[in-house]
Amino acid sequence: MTVLLRVMTADDLPAVMRIERETFPRDAWTEGMLRGELDDQPRTRHYVVALLDGEIVGYAGLSAAGDQADVQTIAVLSGRRRAGVGGAMLTELLAEAVRRGARAVFLEVRADNPEARAVYDRFGFEPIGVRRHYYDDGTDAIMMKKDLHA
Repeated sequence: MTVLLRVMTADDLPAVMRIERETFPRDAWTEGMLRGELDDQPRTRHYVVALLDGEIVGYAGLSAAGDQADVQTIAVLSGRRRAGVGGAMLTELLAEAVRRGARAVFLEVRADNPEARAVYDRFGFEPIGVRRHYYDDGTDAIMMKKDLHA
């Protein structure tokens, strides 16, 4: 199956919110938070949805300002993981960061999510620190950075 990516719109929010709540049950963003992110698109944000067979199965977002960018979020439906969806979206976010002139991309990942950390490792992100008790349930966040050669 081929993953199709396109820019996220407000019309995508019902499907995106289902994925958000499934993926992040303890600290899901609200619909209002996601609408706020979309309001800043394309000025400082770039959000995409991933489709397989016409169904939204994932979404991801980037914040970019000046020479740095931050991966805001990446989520894929549990039944569609390990199919290249997350990698396709991360590839798009990194390409957008380069298009916007970023020299580095940062992100936080839950310390208790080794699968996500492995993906970021594969893409060349390196741990640069820890934010203690960052998430609502007290879990630490691993801060990671990837230098871009734009």
